[in-house]
Amino acid sequence: MAAFEGYSLALGAMESARSEVDLAALVETYSALLFRVAHSVVRSRTEAEDVVQDSFVRVLEHRRSLPEVRDMRVWLVRITWNLALDRRRRIRPEQLDEVFAGTLAASSVPADKALDEAQRISSVLREMDRLPKAERHVLLLSAIEELETAEMAEVLGRSESAVRALLFRARARLRERLEKEEVRR
Repeated sequence: MAAFEGYSLALGAMESARSEVDLAALVETYSALLFRVAHSVVRSRTEAEDVVQDSFVRVLEHRRSLPEVRDMRVWLVRITWNLALDRRRRIRPEQLDEVFAGTLAASSVPADKALDEAQRISSVLREMDRLPKAERHVLLLSAIEELETAEMAEVLGRSESAVRALLFRARARLRERLEKEEVRR
């Protein structure tokens, strides 16, 4: 009996160590992707880092069901996406857009061109925020990590054909609005 107890204790310790190694591997593999997902939604580096940490806390909470997850990448993106959307609702968008646009502008170009690029990015972000929510979401997901239609459908809980239609409409509407704004300048 004592040998059996020792074996079960050792097995528990091995499972615990394996789950820690798996978490470390998940963090190493997916943290950059999850940061990009969160950053595109919350538009703040610190907020995005918090969202990624919260995502991995969720992974820890569900670590026993990890073997049942079919596509770890999509599952993690969905968790991060939803957490980022929740956090974004608590932040006023105008607080972050200028800083976010500045971080997206190329740092290897002269300051005047970087400023022009940041202003152009700000206008794109403004127009994206005016899109209907579903169109804005598919546009963000397609641009973040170039998720495939099936992956976007799984993250958003929609059919692939609905995602394709939303993406087409979002791109067309955004292009039209940006062209109108360019004409006004």
